[in-house]
Amino acid sequence: MAGEFFDPETPPEKHGDLLPHWQQGEVMQFVTFRLGDALPKEKVKLWLAQRKIWLTHHPKPWNPATEAEYHKEFTWRLERWLDRGAGSCLLRDPVARNTLSEVLMAFQGERYEHHASVIMPNHVHVLFAPHVPLEKLIQAWKSTSANRIGKGPIWQRNYRDTLIRDVDHFANAVRYIRNNPVKATLPEGAFTLWQSPRAQRV
Repeated sequence: MAGEFFDPETPPEKHGDLLPHWQQGEVMQFVTFRLGDALPKEKVKLWLAQRKIWLTHHPKPWNPATEAEYHKEFTWRLERWLDRGAGSCLLRDPVARNTLSEVLMAFQGERYEHHASVIMPNHVHVLFAPHVPLEKLIQAWKSTSANRIGKGPIWQRNYRDTLIRDVDHFANAVRYIRNNPVKATLPEGAFTLWQSPRAQRV
């Protein structure tokens, strides 16, 4: 289907001041956002400093090998920290998770096409195709869910996003979402997994 995967020949839109975010029309995105207390500030500060240096030597767009190096050095390290369950883990509460799940599905097919998501105790992964500006969509998810959960500001300000390159990349993102609770050794009832029919076929 034309337009659903990243086109390296088309310049993406860029936004964000702390971490660079890319959007290319309605190309699919794999996004992670976390609770504000999910990671120790000292670790995040060091991670950001190391990442900033690395990015100055590896500007986007990346080839697959460079992207794999980035994920090895930065993404997977952050994911391991998150999977250890640091912080209040507010989303371990099924009521809070259900509230967030309802928010993520509220405008399915209108503002975005939701393919898969997993709500973990202290972070969320979502695979979707945005039909509106990415930063406005993420902000709406965060602000609406925080208001409905009623615990005040709960989310870390930024988020991580990756444009989906092709069918294989899509399948890998689905498998990552599906396997995240297993990797974190979470029991049933401690997470919420959702997959579209397309994702279920992966």
